[in-house]
Amino acid sequence: MNILMVSLGCDKNLCDSETMMGILSAKGYNLTNDENEADAVIINTCSFIKDAMEESINTILEMARLKEGRLKYIIVAGCLAERYKNEIFDEIPEIDACLGTTSFDKIVEVINKLEEDNGKVVAYDSIDRLTTSDYHKAITSGTFMGYLKIAEGCDKRCTYCAIPLMRGRYRSVPMEKLLDEASYMAENGIKELVLVAQETTCYGKDIYGKKCLHELIQRLAGIEGIEWIRVMYCYPEEIYDELIDTFKNEPKLLHYIDMPIQHSEDNILRRMGRRTDRKSIIEVINKLRAKVPDIAIRTSLIAGFPGETEEEHQSLMELLDEVELDRVGVFTYSREEGTAAAEFDNQIDEETAERWRDEIMELCQEISLDKNETMIGKTVKVIIEGYSPEEDVYVGRTYKDAPGVDGLVFVECDYELISGSIVDVVINEAGPYDLIGCIIN
Repeated sequence: MNILMVSLGCDKNLCDSETMMGILSAKGYNLTNDENEADAVIINTCSFIKDAMEESINTILEMARLKEGRLKYIIVAGCLAERYKNEIFDEIPEIDACLGTTSFDKIVEVINKLEEDNGKVVAYDSIDRLTTSDYHKAITSGTFMGYLKIAEGCDKRCTYCAIPLMRGRYRSVPMEKLLDEASYMAENGIKELVLVAQETTCYGKDIYGKKCLHELIQRLAGIEGIEWIRVMYCYPEEIYDELIDTFKNEPKLLHYIDMPIQHSEDNILRRMGRRTDRKSIIEVINKLRAKVPDIAIRTSLIAGFPGETEEEHQSLMELLDEVELDRVGVFTYSREEGTAAAEFDNQIDEETAERWRDEIMELCQEISLDKNETMIGKTVKVIIEGYSPEEDVYVGRTYKDAPGVDGLVFVECDYELISGSIVDVVINEAGPYDLIGCIIN
């Protein structure tokens, strides 16, 4: 049987998709990228916000057209299947099977049942189950970069977030399991290891009784072949001294941290259910920069949270102008069914939320351009991702740029560069997001 995997949403979802692909390959199924050759399609869905849910639904309906040809089965996995498990078959009858967020290891059983019964099939387990596999995952994100999901779920219960409804409580993956997976990834060409979870900084608290992210990083750094380790999704209130010291002292750990703060104002943070405040956010930024002066700090923000005022928006802008974060992503608030914030008074109209988002982005682009222009004339390490024949340049990233979300470096070179190689590049030009440079022979 030929199987097409379509993975939507975040990098954590991609890890689940890769696990399913690894299981399917081990069990003798053929994975295809050609939708016209597929006997079954697995769509690993996202429904974190409205736009993601619409993309998932549209993808399912697009795949349904293939049933006029060779395709027999549409299997829906992930967050959409979990969140709407009681109505999804009624709403989208073209679906043949559903797997919840903790049941993706049962993909072969689901396919077998489809072939035996030719009826609707479901696989749902407790959302607090920690799902693991006896098989190594497939590596789809490139021959040199790979994501390692170190935990599942979240205990924070932010008022705007539906993740706990779909992913359950926080569960760390045992360290030995992660080391085994990372070793396999390194043996198969992975050089940059990107650690992901709903929140990485709490790793180990549930199974070891303490935060162990720094210990995990130190052990991962001992794996031959791994050259860069990048950490994503570190909540500011959970960043701790041993972790900061590891940024300072471990050469393989990139001086890059993704630290979602969502807002700066205490009133909004309280209404969001966040466990920090403006003063603490500034303190952790200063502490990181004091210990690791060249650290790149990325954050994500929500514009237009219920009850937000123009004054609070302007105060957020003032903080951003003051602390000059290196990378910023901004989203307008999405009113999500089942969350506490969906019932709050004073919902902000879309036009105002979009205006606030655009103003934040304009400021952050100016800050980013100023920072990038200081790179002109400097030499930086760049990991090469590929070649652009249209521009006749190679494309890569610095330590300041996470794959898929941050900027790029366009590298001029008169000889072939291999993807995954880490090279010295002198920067000649700078934009608000991307840099242009040339190779140093």
